[in-house]
Amino acid sequence: MQHVFIVGAKGLGNYGGYETFVDKLTEYHQNNKNIKYHIACKGNGDGFMDENKLEGVTKISDTEFEYHNAHCFKVKVPNIGSAQAIYYDIAALKYCIKYCEKNKIEHPIFYVLACRIGPFIGTLKNKIVKLGGKLFVNPDGHEWMRAKWSAPVRKYWKISEEGMVKHSDLLVCDSINIEKYIKEEYKKYSPKTTYIAYGADVEKSKLADDDEILLKWYSEKGLKPKEYYLVVGRFVPENNYEIMIREFMKSNSKKDFAIITTANDKLMDDLEAKLGFKSDPRIKFVGTVYDKELLKKIRENAYGYLHGHEVGGTNPSLLEALGSTDLNLLLDVGFNHEVGENAALYWNKSDGNLADLIDKTDNIALSEAVENGLKAKERIEKAYSWQFIADEYAVLCGV
Repeated sequence: MQHVFIVGAKGLGNYGGYETFVDKLTEYHQNNKNIKYHIACKGNGDGFMDENKLEGVTKISDTEFEYHNAHCFKVKVPNIGSAQAIYYDIAALKYCIKYCEKNKIEHPIFYVLACRIGPFIGTLKNKIVKLGGKLFVNPDGHEWMRAKWSAPVRKYWKISEEGMVKHSDLLVCDSINIEKYIKEEYKKYSPKTTYIAYGADVEKSKLADDDEILLKWYSEKGLKPKEYYLVVGRFVPENNYEIMIREFMKSNSKKDFAIITTANDKLMDDLEAKLGFKSDPRIKFVGTVYDKELLKKIRENAYGYLHGHEVGGTNPSLLEALGSTDLNLLLDVGFNHEVGENAALYWNKSDGNLADLIDKTDNIALSEAVENGLKAKERIEKAYSWQFIADEYAVLCGV
């Protein structure tokens, strides 16, 4: 049996890319007798793992439980601000190494999601080597490029990324562009890489068009099916909300622009000062939606989806949009084009470009919109279905 220890997600079933990935991977492999997953979960603080929300959990103790046939354990983290994520990854990896030593597990795979602990990985890698184990790393996107970090923090992320690349036995990239970047940027280490994308599904939402939950949400937010453009994502500068809002305000669209995002008062105030978007009734910040079926239905009922992410690899919200929404308007950068190919429409940052595309999209023929939707779903089924991704990971782990 191959034991695989996954470190870096906050838990299973939580809202987030890595959290969904771990949930789906264990779900699709739960009946595979040749693999045993051990999943680190955050035991307290922001985004902590609450296994009581999941169905089919077997509790072992206050800190351990079984789910999808995976052994899950909780790691408590002190309240040390932005360093929490670094502490969490180190503590979780140490737990995994000790667990292997105690239970005499041979040739384990340690799969670390993101490059947060590069300066500390050398010592831990030595212990992994002693166990006869391997270190796999998912480099995620360009964390050091994110505008939310100060210059010293960005420098740390870059150094950390280099450390993880240097010490890993294999880098599993969820984007072809990220794989290319790793190979070129860190050529001196001759990094061994492979490409396995993130997954999505094209199943319809279980909610009916007249479901009370859906109707109540529409009523509260002042929205109507097929009468709004949508964006779902973290409210951070590199996701280009400023450009999307500015261009939507310039457009002649009679539809609304519904923004499902996290709270960020500073960015909200900055955008209002620059754009005065509160004077445009079409721009609607509608909070977060954590009900997966409701969110899927909101995506299905959107007239179009706007995507402005330009940092990171294969973005989960983009895959989910392609799996649900007919018309997808994506910022034309390598990551997005790689995913959308000919199943999406593209815009750039030049003045008026997106506004023009929105006006054209408003007047697109119904048959063309439907055709776009079919192409998008086909794209997901062919290259990004969870079954396909899970099968790729089975091969990677030799099971």
